[in-house]
Amino acid sequence: MKRIYLLLAMFSVVAFLAFSNAVKSISGMITDEAGNSVPYASVSIKGTQKSISSDGDGHYKIDATVGQILVFSAIGYHTKEVKVGQKSVINVVLVATDNRLDEVVVVGFAKQRRQTFTGAVSIIGESTPNNNKRYRYQNQPALQGRVAGVVADGKPLRGSNDRWRYNNNFNREGYDNIKENPFLKVTDNPLSTFSIDVDGASYSNIRRFINQGQLPPNGAVRIEEMINYFTYKYPQPKGDAPFSINTQYAVCPWNARHQIVSIGLQGKKIPTENLPPANLIFLIDVSGSMMSPDKLPLVQTSMKLLVDQLRPQDKVAMVVYAGSAGLVLPSTKGSEKVTIKNAIDKLQAGGSTAGGAGIQLAYKVAEDNFIKKGNNRVILCTDGDFNVGLSSDDALENMITEKRESGVYLTVLGFGIGNYQDAKMQKLADKGNGNHAYIDNLKEARKVLINQFGGTMFTIAKDVKLQIEFNPSKVQGYRLIGYENRMLAKEDFNDDKKDAGELGSGHTVTALYEIIPVGVDALELKNVDALKYQKPNTKAVGFNNSGEVMTVKFRYKKPDGNKSILLQGVVAGNPVAFKSADENIQLAAAVAQFGMLLRDSEFKGEGGYDLVNSLLKTLLDIDPEGYKNELVQLVQTASNIKKGGNNQIDDIGFYPRRSK
Repeated sequence: MKRIYLLLAMFSVVAFLAFSNAVKSISGMITDEAGNSVPYASVSIKGTQKSISSDGDGHYKIDATVGQILVFSAIGYHTKEVKVGQKSVINVVLVATDNRLDEVVVVGFAKQRRQTFTGAVSIIGESTPNNNKRYRYQNQPALQGRVAGVVADGKPLRGSNDRWRYNNNFNREGYDNIKENPFLKVTDNPLSTFSIDVDGASYSNIRRFINQGQLPPNGAVRIEEMINYFTYKYPQPKGDAPFSINTQYAVCPWNARHQIVSIGLQGKKIPTENLPPANLIFLIDVSGSMMSPDKLPLVQTSMKLLVDQLRPQDKVAMVVYAGSAGLVLPSTKGSEKVTIKNAIDKLQAGGSTAGGAGIQLAYKVAEDNFIKKGNNRVILCTDGDFNVGLSSDDALENMITEKRESGVYLTVLGFGIGNYQDAKMQKLADKGNGNHAYIDNLKEARKVLINQFGGTMFTIAKDVKLQIEFNPSKVQGYRLIGYENRMLAKEDFNDDKKDAGELGSGHTVTALYEIIPVGVDALELKNVDALKYQKPNTKAVGFNNSGEVMTVKFRYKKPDGNKSILLQGVVAGNPVAFKSADENIQLAAAVAQFGMLLRDSEFKGEGGYDLVNSLLKTLLDIDPEGYKNELVQLVQTASNIKKGGNNQIDDIGFYPRRSK
């Protein structure tokens, strides 16, 4: 009998140990003391390298065993540890730190206004007699989705112990002056050549302006980036081609006398697990200009989202720069997520901005840890303010152009307001064979670094160029909408030494041409004097009755190749009624019209904000991520600003001017 009891006892112990060590799924909700969700908080298992992030609503799910300790952390909150017991649901309340900066107040433009952003900051604009620009930070209960900040050195505002002021020259944002593409005569300019652009920075940046109650400066509105912010439903490529080619020909919705042609590329979608190993270098600006909550704290949270996507075969190093540059994390395996996140959490802002030195060091670290046939990439996170050492546009561009030959690509992520250097960051990404995104909130960080991880981080085709030849018997004039900064000479198309844009895994690219068909009045086309020494040949022999409208040619290189590959196709037939066109061209045209309205373009036609809304209404049924509905809200807000005559931030100086 004693033996039976002993066996039963041993069995019970074994069963208990087996039960205790069984892996179970733990889920729950992370909130603050006010009951608001804490999005994208870090959840890790103490003593291990296992780590995940909560979603945008504060929900999390992680596998653990009884007795292990879960560590919950988020920027601006005290870390909390919870021991795993028998419960499968563990809800956690995080307490804000005393130095949490919950609200940013921007003083110096527009009338007083309060606006809450998901995962961003709240901004109040307020006119002052001397038009001073400064930030004021307020300690107060956290609001939903607010990003906590880093304590800035400053003096308390008069009569208050819980407010901080950080002086800032708010008129330092930098944008290129964009001269819109005009209508061109086919007889004089039969070829149109340009480089692709997959960036979406312009859209998220203008969203920031509009949500602040301001129309964006014209230089911030790059219509091709607005169009390519959205994902289009093009078919996946077949065979060995890295992208599929898709065209649509329709009547123009804002000018019934004209027609539009869309050209869409769909990059091959490569599952994350099949992507080659990554050698990533986080290059993070920790200078004094990065102190505000929408800069370094948002960078830290964004980078931790990216860390959660890493695989064991990936590796990460981290370089920071302020007055000088330094390596704060040597190349570390992607499985060591807690180690990487701890290094990110320790970052603090302060000092001047030696961006050039940081870029040089980051490339050196990337080259020292280079992975053959891998994804070698520097990820620069900054507001673009380089003011120490190698800082001129030409010097930085020349250095990055030279470094890209090593096979290391550059992704540029922009953050913050006030001194955001958009033009410089766009050029750096272009020269570095990479892409450029503007992160204005955590939702955008999740879109760029999680939803579009493959496209942002892995290139499937480089130096992608398009050249269109128009048939003069069908088309008398045309205009490429956007891509002003991507135009190429016709000779560049066949020149394999000429740099062009890159296409990432799963990326879509869309371009729109507005064309003037033969037989209609073309007041948009400018006349020039007849040639004296030669007669132009305007005949299109053999093509008058072919039905071809244009020939579209593409050149691209493989990521590790130096010789381009040629593809081509033809657009033919008659345009369809716009209402009968597919949803891809309808969405692209709606966004293009919105961009032209924001720029007050001379080519905006007879449309308007009502036209944009009517074009979008039919596209809202399938919108799982909410981006189209968000666009509708932005269109309505911009329309109200325009009608109300609110201030528009000028391209130069950022002093208010009345909207037209």
